[in-house]
Amino acid sequence: MTGPTAPDRDAVRALAELLRTWWELSAREGRPKPTQQSLAGRLGIDQTTLSRYLNPRHPSTAPLRTVELLHTVLRAPAADLPRARALAEAAAAGAARKSPRPADAAPSDGSVAASSHLTAPPPTPLPAARVTRRTAAARAALAFLGVLTLGGGIGLGWGALAHRAGQDGPPVAAVAASAGSTAAGWPLARKGDLLWKARAVQYLLRAHGHDIEADGDFGVRTAAAVKKFQAAHGLLADGKVGARTWSHLIIRIDSQHAPQQAVVALQYLLDNSGTATDITGLFTPSTTRSLETFQRDRALPVTGVADRDTWRALLTSQGPGIHR
Repeated sequence: MTGPTAPDRDAVRALAELLRTWWELSAREGRPKPTQQSLAGRLGIDQTTLSRYLNPRHPSTAPLRTVELLHTVLRAPAADLPRARALAEAAAAGAARKSPRPADAAPSDGSVAASSHLTAPPPTPLPAARVTRRTAAARAALAFLGVLTLGGGIGLGWGALAHRAGQDGPPVAAVAASAGSTAAGWPLARKGDLLWKARAVQYLLRAHGHDIEADGDFGVRTAAAVKKFQAAHGLLADGKVGARTWSHLIIRIDSQHAPQQAVVALQYLLDNSGTATDITGLFTPSTTRSLETFQRDRALPVTGVADRDTWRALLTSQGPGIHR
């Protein structure tokens, strides 16, 4: 097998150098730098794998989801994330050219999943009935494995895995349960949540005029903003986003009403669920097509409108939440 080309090696090296910089500079504001062992545990990978990702001399490439989680956990500069994503995609694309594998093969690095953008194209969708029979057990096994293996609920890239495991199939109950769903089927978001739960809440809070950073970390400031939002809408101000708070927080989006931050939330959740979508904040025809694809795959009315049922389906399609 031939080795990676020079551009591929450059991307691998540059990504490792950037990740190591994040780690080395993570000790600030009174917080100690985490050990590689503790950091690996939070990422759901083994320490040896993490050490390779942080070593510019080693040819291992961190999957995009791991890069994004590292960025959040280490509180790296927001401006670094686009470059890190580009490097991860370039390095992984180079690896795929040299060593292709089936789209449903497990990553070799010990992490739960790589980015949905970096795998081979998914197979041709099967009829819904066949999908239900063939994939229900696989989805349940994936959910169970994610809970057992990662303990704290870290399930990287679940939305993309579930989407590829069963095209056209509705989300199974195991996904909603392991994600921490409320009685009405909405996920429960609370202080300590990272990535998709935090970002969905933060983008929607911003759409309602709250000055909160969408950093993917449901911390003290986000919880305070949620309480303020709840109090303003006559809800119990406990800082937790459950069914009633989600119902007030979501915004119906169509061609006539598309607030930028609400559209960003919609596009982010679509893309994270496995429906490729550009995150621009503009409700473009391309976004409408992605939304219609998602609705069709989840047996929802194909309206191209982000209504209550579509928002709920999007949120429950994200998979297990990541909690620190």
